[in-house]
Amino acid sequence: MKNERPDEGSKSRRRRKSAEGERREIVLKGLGVSAGIAIGEAHVVEIGAVQIPEYDIKEADVEAEIARFAEALQKSDRQLKKLKTKSAELHGAAAEELGFLLEAHMQMLSGSRIVRGVENRIRREHVNAEAAVQAAISAVAEEFERLDDAYLAARADDVREVGNRLLRNLTKTPYEAFKHLPEGAIVIAEELTPADTALLDPDRVAGFATAIGGAQSHTAIMARSLELPAVLGIPELLTKVRSGDPLVIDGYTGRVVIHPNRERLAQYERRTAEIEQEQKQLSRLRKLPSMTTDGRRIGLFANLELPREVENAIQAGAAGVGLLRTEFLYMNRPTLPSEDEQYETLREIVEGMNGRPVTIRTLDIGNDKLAPALKDLMVETANPALGLRAIRLSLRHRDLLDAQLGAMLRAGAHGPVRILLPMISAVSEVKQTRAALEQVAKRLKKRGVKIADPLPPLGIMIEIPGAALAADALAQCSDFFAIGSNDLTMYTLAIDRGEEQVAHLYNPLHPAVLRLIQFATEAALRGRIPISVCGEIAGDPKFAPLLLGLGIQELSMAVGNIPRLKQRIRGLDFAAAARCARIIMEQTDSGRIAMLLDDFNALAT
Repeated sequence: MKNERPDEGSKSRRRRKSAEGERREIVLKGLGVSAGIAIGEAHVVEIGAVQIPEYDIKEADVEAEIARFAEALQKSDRQLKKLKTKSAELHGAAAEELGFLLEAHMQMLSGSRIVRGVENRIRREHVNAEAAVQAAISAVAEEFERLDDAYLAARADDVREVGNRLLRNLTKTPYEAFKHLPEGAIVIAEELTPADTALLDPDRVAGFATAIGGAQSHTAIMARSLELPAVLGIPELLTKVRSGDPLVIDGYTGRVVIHPNRERLAQYERRTAEIEQEQKQLSRLRKLPSMTTDGRRIGLFANLELPREVENAIQAGAAGVGLLRTEFLYMNRPTLPSEDEQYETLREIVEGMNGRPVTIRTLDIGNDKLAPALKDLMVETANPALGLRAIRLSLRHRDLLDAQLGAMLRAGAHGPVRILLPMISAVSEVKQTRAALEQVAKRLKKRGVKIADPLPPLGIMIEIPGAALAADALAQCSDFFAIGSNDLTMYTLAIDRGEEQVAHLYNPLHPAVLRLIQFATEAALRGRIPISVCGEIAGDPKFAPLLLGLGIQELSMAVGNIPRLKQRIRGLDFAAAARCARIIMEQTDSGRIAMLLDDFNALAT
C-alpha cells in the first residue's frame, strides 16, 4: 500500500498536466510597466471579508452620511469607467461581453433602485451608509435569486459585486491577501495601489498584473523599484484568469500568457536565461567608475521606495541614495508613525548605506499615494494632484513636518543626509521649512539629542512648471535641486499619468518639458548648487546623452537600472552629448526630437 500512494499521486499529477495541456493558450495585451519575465501560477487576489460597521446616526448627520455614500458612488463609477474605456480597445465578442457587464454595473450605481434604497434607509432608519448598502444589496440580490429565469437569477452575483465595490470604497478596505502567497506566485488583481504594492515580497512574488493602471502611476514606479515584472491595464484580466492557472508575465512587451503552450514556454525560459546572463555581465561594472569616455564623472544614485532595497543599492554600485521616498512609513497602518519610529527606520537606512549620502524626501502623500493614517487630515477632491498634498500638507500640519524633520536630523548623526522638499512652488515654502528645521534642531539640542552637525542641506524638487520658471529665485534659498521629471511632465502637459485615456500623450520629450528642465538646470549652474534628475527618464539609457548634454551630472533611478546606465555612460562622449543636446533644444517637434536622440544613440553604440 505504501508504494501505491506515490504512484497514484504521480498519475493524478499527469492527469492534471494533461488536462492543462489541453487548455487553449490565451494571450492578453496590456501596458508593460516593469521589465522582466515571470513564469508561475496565478494567484487571483480576493478581497477579504469587508468589516461592516453598523451604528445609528443623528438626524443632523443624515445629509453628511448621504454625501459620504455619494463619494463612494462616484469613486466606484470612476473605477468602472476606467475599465470600460480599456475594454473598448478589445476586439470581437470579448469586448462586447465585458462592455455589457460593466455597463450593467454602472447602471446600478446611477439612480437605480439600489441607490434609492440606500438613501432611503439612511434617512428613514438613521443608520450608517455601510449598513444601508449591505441591507439594500441583500434585499435586491435575494429577489433575483428567487426568480425562475436562470439568467435573471444569476444577476444576483452582479448585484453583490457592485455592493462589494461600494463597501470597499466606503470602508477604504485595502488588499489583505498577500500574507500567505505561495512562493513564485503571480498576483492578479483588478487594481493595486502603491500601498498594496509595498506589501508584495519580491522573494515570494514573481510578478503581477492588473485590470486597471497606467505606465506612469506610482504603482508602476514601485514595481520597477522592487524589480517585479508587471503588466497593467488589461480590462478582461479577471474574466480570463483563475487562481492556479499557469502564467507568463512579460513586462517587456506588456503580454500576459495564460496556459502557455510548450513552444511559448520554452521560448520564455530561453529569454529568462539570456536576461540572467546579461545581468551577470552588467554586475561586473559595479566597481568601475561611472565616467564618460572623455573623463567626465557622473553620479549614479538610487531611488528607494522601501528599506529592504538598501542592500540591492549597494550591490548595484549606487553612489548613494538620490531619493528616499518616506511614504512607506505611513502606508498600511492606522496610526501616524512617531518621530522615534521614523528615526529608527531612517537610521537603519543611513547606516546601511555605509557613508554614502542619503537624500530623504519629506512626505509626499496625495494623488495616487494614499495612507489610512492621514485620512483625517486629507479631504477627497476631484483632482488630488492639485490639492492639499506634499509640502502643502506638511506646512499646514506642522506636527507632521516636525516629526519628520526631527527623525531626519537624528538620522543625520549616523551618516551624510540631505533633506528634499516635494512640490515646491514658491520661495516662501522653502523659507518656512528652513525655519521649521532650525526650530526642530534647537529643540533637539536643548534635549541633548545628537543630530547632524552642521544641519543637512535643504533641497527642493523641481516638478511644477512654476518652480522651474522661478528656478533662479529658488536657487538663492535652496542648497540643491532634484528634477522630478514624472510630475513635471504631468503638470506641464496637463496629463494624469495614471489615466489610461490620455496616457499616450505623456511625453517627457515634449519641447515644453525639455525647456523647463534646461531652464532649471541653467539656474542651478548659475547658482552653483548641485542638480540631479530623479524621475523615470533618469533610469533610461536612451535619455542619458540629452540629460548629460544639458548639464546634469547626477542621475537617480530605480536600483535595477544603475548597471545599465553605467554601461551607457562609460561608452558616451560628454562633448558629443552636449552638441546633441544643443541641436535637440533647437527643435519644436517631439517626434523630431525623439528621432534625433535615437540616431545619436544608434551611432554611439
